[in-house]
Amino acid sequence: MSDISENLELVRERVASAAVRSGKSVELLVVSKTWPSEVVDEAVGAGQVLFGENRLQEAEGKVRALPADLQWHFIGGLQRNKVRKILSLFPVIHSVSSTKLACFIDRVASELELEPKIFLEVNIGAEESKGGYLEDGLRRDLDEILGLENISLRGLMCLPPRVSCAEEARPWFAKLRELQEEMEGRAGVSFPELSMGMSGDFEVAIEEGATIVRVGSAIFGPRLLK
Repeated sequence: MSDISENLELVRERVASAAVRSGKSVELLVVSKTWPSEVVDEAVGAGQVLFGENRLQEAEGKVRALPADLQWHFIGGLQRNKVRKILSLFPVIHSVSSTKLACFIDRVASELELEPKIFLEVNIGAEESKGGYLEDGLRRDLDEILGLENISLRGLMCLPPRVSCAEEARPWFAKLRELQEEMEGRAGVSFPELSMGMSGDFEVAIEEGATIVRVGSAIFGPRLLK
């Protein structure tokens, strides 16, 4: 068994154990960005089908080279001029950071006769260096977003502020879950998913309500620089 297969199995076991503690069903999204197709294929050979990419140009080659039954999620920043191609490759987008962008995605999805699943990216720490919804902005725009007919709002996503250990990330994950619950109460509809947690803190994220975790370096090793 390769190191990648062994690492993937270990991460799966840790995800499953944390999911039991949280009482939730949790999906493992393997972050394959920067890694070439032949490396990603080792994870495919170990039974992984759910992968996340953040650059369109890089992802296009992998989608062509790897099996057609894989599921691809887009996790990077979205540029309007690339939305059309991204929608054609990725049925799920984790990084919708504004209502203006959500409306644009809705319009393009209508033209393509698609219904992408989206997560709204929340700037949970109100950091000036990061994009995404501030809490008050999400509260203000929620009705408008729910009125969009060609997207399926799955839930919220966050990248918490940088911390020195996983446990320090817990309050940020809890805050996103609380915001999810508040939004559900306001709208009277379910936002069933929370995309949060990465290699260094995914178990804590699951304990606080994550339903999908984005894990790369714990499986592939330190990220290749590009």
